[in-house]
Amino acid sequence: MPRDGGVLRAGPWPGSRTAPASRRVRAAVIGAGQLGIDLARRICGSPWLDCALVVGGPSSDRGLRLAAALGCAVSAAGLEAVTAADVDVVFDVSNASARHWADLVATGVVLLDLTPGSSGTMVAPTVNAASADSCWHLNLVSCGGQAVLPVLETIARHGGRDAVQYVEVVTTAAAASVGRHTRLNLDEYIATTQDAVRQIVLGGDAAPGAGPGAGHEAGHGAGHGAGHGVVKVLANLTPALPAPAFRAEVAVICPGVEERALRAELAAAAAAVRAFAPGYQIVACRVDGDLVRASVTVTATGARLPAYAGNVELINAAAVLLAERYATLRKP
Repeated sequence: MPRDGGVLRAGPWPGSRTAPASRRVRAAVIGAGQLGIDLARRICGSPWLDCALVVGGPSSDRGLRLAAALGCAVSAAGLEAVTAADVDVVFDVSNASARHWADLVATGVVLLDLTPGSSGTMVAPTVNAASADSCWHLNLVSCGGQAVLPVLETIARHGGRDAVQYVEVVTTAAAASVGRHTRLNLDEYIATTQDAVRQIVLGGDAAPGAGPGAGHEAGHGAGHGAGHGVVKVLANLTPALPAPAFRAEVAVICPGVEERALRAELAAAAAAVRAFAPGYQIVACRVDGDLVRASVTVTATGARLPAYAGNVELINAAAVLLAERYATLRKP
């Protein structure tokens, strides 16, 4: 990524236009599981991106074969192969504990981190993409974060960030849509999603001591003070069959919210997300006194993923969109 005083030239949102050859961005994917192979397919189908490399570990034979069938170069050498490659953007869908940025920062690439790690600039495309235009390490938070941040940002903007007293997020994903690394990273998923709400929605700082295992209750939940309010995140995996679509419920205590006006604002927020993730729906909104409740479902709509894996489609589509945005902003 060419550096020019830390500022990128302004440009349009990528849309579906075909990029000139000089503007196409070469991308690498770290991770050859379900998320990584879906990302590779999306990158191959992008008018702005080329999938130059997919890397995995010793147990990634099947994923690497699928990536090779897409026409991508593949390697089982992990990060070493990435640092030696000629790429502009790296998508990391490996493990939150890997901390790959420390090894990539000297290479001049942009890292799009889809692991629920706590480092990097947290971003959701329809909420704060512009604020990340000059950043080199972008954190996609979590699939749950991508689902709820547009909703919570709309509620907080409507009622006033300082008026928010409490935020609760409960996500439910089909067990079949969640891979090994995500299961290992559930504590990080919860802590990072909570911090994203605190920072992006409420304008606060990360909770003191936040991170893996910090402040978590028994099970899969975390709650910390956030600016003028408290944020609590819970995560559920369900083995139910048939597997249900990804779902997120939010509850916000915020005085002064007018339901009809909020519904209209949420409809606009959902439409903006559907521009890149068509299966995103805000299916319920209710205001009862100071309590605001909203529900989101995300269904995978393409042929790449089963319908219940909307969580995978949402975060991957968001990451590809941000990489395409980078391609439009960088100088040729």
